[in-house]
Amino acid sequence: MLKPRKVLTAAQMSAVDRATIDAGIPSIILMENAAHACVEYIAEKFSPVSRQRIVVVCGKGNNGGDGIAIARQLHVRFEPAEMWVVIAGAPPDLTMLHACGLQEYLDFAPEMRSATLVIDAVLGTGLRGPATGDALNAIGHINRSFPYAKVLAVDIPSGLSGDTGAIPGEYVHADATVTFTAPKVCHAMAPAANLMGDLRIAPIGSPRALYEDDEKIKLALIAPPIVAPLFAPRVRDSNKGKYGHVLLIAGSRGKSGAAAMSGLAALRAGAGLVTVGCPDAVLDSVAAHAPELMVDRLPDVLPVPGHFSVVGMGPGIGTSDATRAMVLELFQNLKKPMVVDADALNCIAGQPWGHAAGFRVLTPHPGEMSRLMGRTIAEIQSDRIDAARSLATDRGVVIVLKGERTLIAFPDGRVWINPTGSPAMATGGTGDILTGMIAALLAQFPAMPDFAIAAAVYLHGLAGEIAARHLEEQPVIATDLLRFLPEGIRAITNVPDPL
Repeated sequence: MLKPRKVLTAAQMSAVDRATIDAGIPSIILMENAAHACVEYIAEKFSPVSRQRIVVVCGKGNNGGDGIAIARQLHVRFEPAEMWVVIAGAPPDLTMLHACGLQEYLDFAPEMRSATLVIDAVLGTGLRGPATGDALNAIGHINRSFPYAKVLAVDIPSGLSGDTGAIPGEYVHADATVTFTAPKVCHAMAPAANLMGDLRIAPIGSPRALYEDDEKIKLALIAPPIVAPLFAPRVRDSNKGKYGHVLLIAGSRGKSGAAAMSGLAALRAGAGLVTVGCPDAVLDSVAAHAPELMVDRLPDVLPVPGHFSVVGMGPGIGTSDATRAMVLELFQNLKKPMVVDADALNCIAGQPWGHAAGFRVLTPHPGEMSRLMGRTIAEIQSDRIDAARSLATDRGVVIVLKGERTLIAFPDGRVWINPTGSPAMATGGTGDILTGMIAALLAQFPAMPDFAIAAAVYLHGLAGEIAARHLEEQPVIATDLLRFLPEGIRAITNVPDPL
C-alpha cells in the first residue's frame, strides 16, 4: 500500500531543504528548480507567454530570490510582451536579474495596471501573524492594482501562514499556487486550503525519503491512490462471507431512518451482510427500507454474537439511562472493532471511559467533540489537529473529527487530512451514512484498518461533492450520497494523483 502524502510544517520544510543541501544539492539549484517549476506552470496555463504582460513582485530572502529567478527564466525563454520586477522591501541579490538585461522597480508604476499576469513572491510559509510594512503594501497592490491580471502565488499566497489553516490578516487572492516538495499545513487545512486557487506541488530535487520516510512527521493528506486498492475488482470466487458481517445498533422511536440509512450505507459500501439491531418499536419500519437488511431486536442481539465482524453504534439510539448503560458496557468490554457515533458519543461523554477492550473509531462532529473533551466548540475549531490528536492519543482510539477537511487521528499521533466534502452535506443523516460506510470497510479489510477508515471518509466526501454537482447544493439529502457512491468509486480508481 502507498502511504498518504506527508504534510510539512514550515520548520520541517526548512529541515528538508537543509538536509538536501547537506546531501550535495546546492541551494541555488533548489531555487532554480523552484523557478523552473513555476515557469513550466506558466507555460502550460498562460500560453503564449510571449503575449503576456507580467509583474513579478519580490519580497526579501528566498521568496524574493525565487521571484528573481522566475523573472529571469521567463525573460530568457519567452521574452514576454512586458516584464516588470517590483522589489517589496529589502532587495534580494539582483546580480542575475541585471545580467539578463532586466531592471528592478522599487514601487508600483501606473503602466503596470495593464498586466495580464502577476507573480506573488513576497512572503513564504514562515510568516507568523499578519503581514506588515512593505509586504502588506505589496499584498494590497497585488489585490487591487491589476484589474486584468491572473495571480500566481509562489509557494503560498503572501499573507497566509504555512503552519495553520487560519487567515492571520490580509492575503494575496491567488488564482493558482505552485508550492514545492510537499504540501504544507496551509495547503491542506481550511480555510487557507480553499484560498490557493489551482494548487500544484512540484518536486525540486529533495529526495522523497527525507520526508516521506520520516516517522516524526505525523501529518498527511489522503489522495486517491492511497485508497484506490480498497475499491479494486473483487476476486472471481467471491461470496458474502469474504466481506464481513456488520451489526449496527441504531434507531429508536421516531429515528428509524437513522438505523436504515446506516444499514443501507454499510451494504452500499460493500459489506457482505448487515444486521440492524433496534428496538421492537421500529423493527418493522427499518426492515421495510430494504429487503437486503436483516434486523434483530434489542436487547435480543446482546451480548453480541461472535459471527459479527464489526459493530457500529449510535445513530438515532437516544440517551436514556438504559441506553447509556448498554453503550458504556459495549464500548468498554466488547472485543470486536466498533464505530461509535451520534447518541453513543453523547452517552459516553462525561463518563469515565478509558482504553477499551477492542479497536474503536469515534466519529464526532465539533459539538460532540466538545462534549467528549470538555472544551468549547470554538476551542476545538481553533486547532482541530491538536484536538483530534490529543483525544486519540489520550484515550487510545481513532478519532474521525468531521467538518470541513475531516481529520482522522490515530492513537500513535498520526493525523490524516481528508480533502473531500461539500457544504451540500450539511444535512441530517450524512453522519449516519458515514458510520455505515466505515463499519463496512473495516469489515472488508480488517488487516488494514487505517486505510479502511480513510477510504470510507474519502469516498463519503467525494460522493457529497458529486451529488452537489448533479443536484446543486441545497437539494442534496443524505441518501443521495448512496446514489453517487458508484461514480465516486470510478473516480477514485481511474483518476491519477493530482498532487
